[in-house]
This record gives sequence, C-alpha cells and structure tokens, in this order.
Amino acid sequence: MNDPKKAGFKRSAAEQLPLAFTHDSARGREDLLVSERLAAAVSIVDAWPNWSSPVVIITGPAGSGKSHLAHIWKELSGATAINAQAEGDGALVAAAGPVLIEDADRRGFDDRELFHVINSVRENGFSLLMTSRLWPMSWPVELPDLRSRLKAATTVEIGEPDDTFLTQFIIKLFADRQLYIDDKLVLYIVHRMERSLQAAQTIVERLDMLALSRGTRITRTLAAEVLNELEGSATLE
Repeated sequence: MNDPKKAGFKRSAAEQLPLAFTHDSARGREDLLVSERLAAAVSIVDAWPNWSSPVVIITGPAGSGKSHLAHIWKELSGATAINAQAEGDGALVAAAGPVLIEDADRRGFDDRELFHVINSVRENGFSLLMTSRLWPMSWPVELPDLRSRLKAATTVEIGEPDDTFLTQFIIKLFADRQLYIDDKLVLYIVHRMERSLQAAQTIVERLDMLALSRGTRITRTLAAEVLNELEGSATLE
C-alpha cells in the first residue's frame, strides 16, 4: 500500500529545519478513526442533542481520543468551553447554551460550582459534555448532592487500543505530517511500543524531528533508536 521510498519525502530547504512547535493532527469528524473501543463514545457524540441525560462524561486514558471527540462535539453543538472553578461564571454560561469541561479530573473543579453548572444545564434544557481519565466515582467529590448528580450522568469509557487500531492511528499521524511510511516499519513500531495513543504521538513526533534534523529517511534503525530511548526514559521514571 505504501511506498517505502516516500519515507524519504523530499522537503524544501526551509522545511528541513526542525521547528519548535507542536504538530496539530486533523481533528474533524471525517478524520476520526472509529474502532470498537471508540464506538460507544462516537455514537453518543453523534446522537446529540437526543441524549437520554443532559450530562455526558467520556472517560479514557491519555491520548485515547477524548479531546478529538470533545472538539467534534463542540463544533457540532456550538458549546462553550468552561472551567467549573470557585466563583466562576460557568453556571451563567450553561444557562445560555451547551458547555464543555475537558480534563475534569486533572484540571480540578469546585464542587459547588460544578453542581450549579449541572443544575443550570438541567433547568435550561441544554447539555454538558465532560472528559476525564478517571470515572466520576473516582473523583475527589465531597458534596453529596454533586456525587448524586454525577451518578445520574451518562458515562462512556474508551478502552485501550488494539494492534489494528494502533497501526491505523500511526499511519494517520504520519500522513498528517505528509509522511508515508512502509507498513512493515509501522508494524515493527506497534509490536514494540507502549500500548497507548499518547505513546504513538510521541514516537511519530520524535521520529519526524530526528529525521529532519539529520536529513535522513525514517528507517527501522531510527525507529529502534527512538523506541529504546523512550523505553529507557520510562525505566528511569
């Protein structure tokens, strides 16, 4: 399917300098790779506004696709991104339209403010989508009324990726960078890497940067170097 010679993709002289920026992957609905692990989360995003509950929580590990789905839903619903922090205006925003809270478990929230945001959504007939690495019952919630509201929310989990999905995802990440890598090289990476989409993103970014800085193709030798480097970093942690 892929021509390994294209891995040596000729770039202009300006493009051959590795720049200090984060590459943005395509984040539209048509760019989403749908697999069994994502099916439930994709279905509920696509089902909006016909949700059985006004509050939906999507959970999953780092790099699992939560942000991509949140971006799709934000564009679909016209939602406003908010933070449920103390003395914030989240409840007022939620009274005017759909709202989005990303990384609720990592960014944190004020119990009472989040409780008011959820109540505002319910009372005004709008929707709230939240993303988190942890299930809401694992959040450090002290307010009983908020815990009750979270129990009533619809929670959808994104599972760990399998080899097939990781292969498709890595091919897509390279394609986003206009790089087309031999399928055998992609399989070599998949069979040796940590089982997460975040790891896949790190590997592709590191390979692209190294190939650019050295003026070489992305080869199995370069992939082995990056994988060994990441494995060593994980061991030190």
